[in-house]
Amino acid sequence: MRIPAHSVCTAIRDDIVSGVFERGSRLTEEVLARRYGVSRVPVREALRTLESEGFVTTRRHAGACVAEPTEQEAADLLEMRLLLEPMGAARAAQRRTEAHLKVLRGLVRLGQERARRGQGEDLRSLGGWFHETLAQSAGSPPLTALLTQLRHKIAWMYAVEQPVRPVESWAEHGAIVDAVARGDAERARALTVLHSERVSGAHRLRRAAAHHVRTSQHAVNTAGGSH
Repeated sequence: MRIPAHSVCTAIRDDIVSGVFERGSRLTEEVLARRYGVSRVPVREALRTLESEGFVTTRRHAGACVAEPTEQEAADLLEMRLLLEPMGAARAAQRRTEAHLKVLRGLVRLGQERARRGQGEDLRSLGGWFHETLAQSAGSPPLTALLTQLRHKIAWMYAVEQPVRPVESWAEHGAIVDAVARGDAERARALTVLHSERVSGAHRLRRAAAHHVRTSQHAVNTAGGSH
């Protein structure tokens, strides 16, 4: 069975974002193929995709390497998200389906419940699902893809502090969903601007740390990830 390149791409990207492959380190097709239990063909395709996304760069005499973004490039990503997330929320108010609303409301309900209980790790996952679902609700595959890519890159470059007042953060999520449900694009946009600006203040730039690249076999989940 041929493993699809997008599954390999997701696996490599996840390992870059989590720091398994440190910035600037070489990514050889042979090592990657062995790590994920695949042939070199999907690895080659995946590296091309990751290069187009900015996670990988090709160096003369060294081949594919993990990219080393500058502080300015990292700052630009947060600024781009401040522009695109409010746009996505406004589009969601115009194009969301009842299925999207049901999921968003369910996530807000869970988030508010966990926030009251102080379950921080659950909140991090729920927040990611919330913003992913909101992006999908925009009904624009190119915009959703951009927001997803931004989320991956920001997670790679920044450590995010847990909100000091998580209950308030999830109340903001709830207000955004209410505006989306009413079809009020301008209110959804304005609320998302305020929320995104506040959240951006909790981001702290990661310093490149040394990580040993594990070369043990790591089977790819052919069902694909959640991204």
